[in-house]
Amino acid sequence: MSDRSLRRPWLAALLALVVSGLGHAYLRRWARALGWYVAVAAAVVLFVPESAISAAFTGNPPSIRDLAPAAAVVAASVIDAYVVARRNNRAYERERDAARDSGVPADAEGAVSDPDATSTDAADTDGNVRCPECGKETDPTVDFCQWCAEPLGGEDAS
Repeated sequence: MSDRSLRRPWLAALLALVVSGLGHAYLRRWARALGWYVAVAAAVVLFVPESAISAAFTGNPPSIRDLAPAAAVVAASVIDAYVVARRNNRAYERERDAARDSGVPADAEGAVSDPDATSTDAADTDGNVRCPECGKETDPTVDFCQWCAEPLGGEDAS
């Protein structure tokens, strides 16, 4: 079963812009999130003058030149969160396609079902039927899967 799922790259970038590391935490990249948070904090402590920090807290906007080092690190964090989310989505798509090609059903989240579990066509204890395409339980009174719209009933379904 895969821990990977689709993530929205724009949301990861927005979260990284709001709080450094938050976009990576959304992507479940915990070490990377902590690394970016520490990098931005270090950039502020090492490169932003204390007068600019105190001016920001008193309501006087500091000069852009004073904040440029920290802003550059934040921008790099935002870009990295977006790129990592895109790579994650591509890897998710590859896993899903590989699972589909191998004939092992995957649910809507991309997790591959256990091939040794009950048959995908067999009805479970509640009378529901599992879709042969996505592996989710579906209503046996209809002849298609309500999740993926795949016809049920094997070869005799049109």
